[in-house]
Amino acid sequence: MVVPVFRASVASFHPLFDSLCTRLSTNSSLPKNSRLLPFASSELNPVQSRPELSFCVGTHLIPHPNKVERGGEDAFFVSCYNGGVIAVADGVSGWAEQNVDPSLFSRELMANASYFVEDVEVNYDPQILMRKAHAATSSVGSATVIVAMLERNGILKVASVGDCGLRIIRKGQITFSSSPQEHYFDCPYQLSSEAVGQTYLDAMVTTVELIEGDTIVMGSDGLFDNVFDHEVVSMTTRFIDVSEAGICSVFGSIYQKIIYSVAQWFTD
Repeated sequence: MVVPVFRASVASFHPLFDSLCTRLSTNSSLPKNSRLLPFASSELNPVQSRPELSFCVGTHLIPHPNKVERGGEDAFFVSCYNGGVIAVADGVSGWAEQNVDPSLFSRELMANASYFVEDVEVNYDPQILMRKAHAATSSVGSATVIVAMLERNGILKVASVGDCGLRIIRKGQITFSSSPQEHYFDCPYQLSSEAVGQTYLDAMVTTVELIEGDTIVMGSDGLFDNVFDHEVVSMTTRFIDVSEAGICSVFGSIYQKIIYSVAQWFTD
């Protein structure tokens, strides 16, 4: 099971803080670059300042015990372009039955998304970014995917195909929850190398207005299938700011629960 988790705090101003997470502040201009974070166990991108909003991102992946050696099948990227971009792709494991590495498609998809994030044609539209990234992906396979783009004015634009998820937490309550798309149980919508798959036109597109102090948790179904929403809220609301404890400690007990769930699953 692979679980990339993003926690983003939005605020009017905060200084840069330690290596546990990244933050935008009002001290300098934003470099036009992005960093692909495909499968590291714990990664953070160095993001410089943004005059309107402060955007903090911490990431972590937990490979399924059977997939640790190849780093799992999920991929993600974080970009500091504009107000910030975060995305997750979950490689569909069924391809392994055809001797295809499910991680190749999701990683290339995210690499392409990272490449096109500043493209003029994309025009900071997550659905168009999804289209161009998918069209440029040549690996065999498929993946569920979610892309979130933050405007400088606090508007978060989300496009999702499949069952990767996103929660927005405000003052201890979930104010927004993305909805999974699936054909039937355990068969989610997915972008694919095959013509039978879905396209960007099938994406569920949402726009949400964020306010200071909102927290965003994004991840693959490996997170939301194993951790209840109230548990996610409980973990994130223990700390006023990500910088006070860091992503690893905030989600530590959630990770333990996930690993315990996996152990139970194998036992049963």
